[in-house]
Amino acid sequence: MASGNQTMVTEFLFSVFLHLHGRGLFFFIPLLLIYGFIITLNLVIFIVIQLDIALHTPMYFFISVLSFLEIWYTTATIPKMLSSLVSEQKTISLAGCLMQMYFFHSIGITEGFVLTLMAIDRYIAICNPLHYPTIMTTNLCIQMTGGICLCGFLSILPEIVWIGTLPFCGSNEIQQIFCDFTPVLRLACTDTSLVVIVDAIHAAEILVPFLVIALSYIKIIMVILRIPSAEGRHKAFSTCAAHLAVFLLFFGSVAVMYLRFSATYSVFWDTVIAVTFVILAPFLNPIIYSLRNKDIKTAIEKLFCYQKGAVRVER
Repeated sequence: MASGNQTMVTEFLFSVFLHLHGRGLFFFIPLLLIYGFIITLNLVIFIVIQLDIALHTPMYFFISVLSFLEIWYTTATIPKMLSSLVSEQKTISLAGCLMQMYFFHSIGITEGFVLTLMAIDRYIAICNPLHYPTIMTTNLCIQMTGGICLCGFLSILPEIVWIGTLPFCGSNEIQQIFCDFTPVLRLACTDTSLVVIVDAIHAAEILVPFLVIALSYIKIIMVILRIPSAEGRHKAFSTCAAHLAVFLLFFGSVAVMYLRFSATYSVFWDTVIAVTFVILAPFLNPIIYSLRNKDIKTAIEKLFCYQKGAVRVER
């Protein structure tokens, strides 16, 4: 569709994949294996927590929610990456791009809120253990989860609607491995000064959960250090270590990407940072929660042993 001498853009091209020069299959196979691993392990963790009554606690409830979200968080971007790596068509429609941005960021924001609830849960469990069962009830956990999902999926909607009203003309090359706000807004052929407001919203969505989590863990560490026995300190630290590792990995990479404001990186470093929180963090999260968590490992072993036993009985 033309307007004067300018052609209105109706689809975008992921230019990063053009620079692979036929080496797409080299990246396709490991990415496919990683994606399969992320989906499978997160699904196993989610199912195991639902089936094992011993894991029906607030901490594991939030882990199951995080695992469920991780499945859709990666599904919002990785399948399109896989397609772009091996197909001649490395484009995405404007509507598809907006949808990808919406689901990727809304799920990502919701994950940040879930990590915040997990930090608050650990804070109450360690700093106020006597009142923990009466505070962190099942109903409260469900209500808080519903609330953060609503906030996560609604908070990003105005930005997506605004971007959908912008005209795009001239170049249609997105210098990123998925549709993201800054690369897409660079292609708009109109005033995008409102991007400052968008940056401020992103900063708030990142900094508020970050500060709540950081303050919770500072208080937790102060309480743990006052525990007299070394065994008690080790047990308390071990319950928080996995959460802290996921928190640092998730918020560290997201902060580098979205709290830059006027700072710019090269396309290479933009891609590296994006790979960290789009692929690497979701890949490591279920490993941290399953391989470092004795209760989940035991529950997974029980589930597979039960399945094997059921198969033998049928035979």
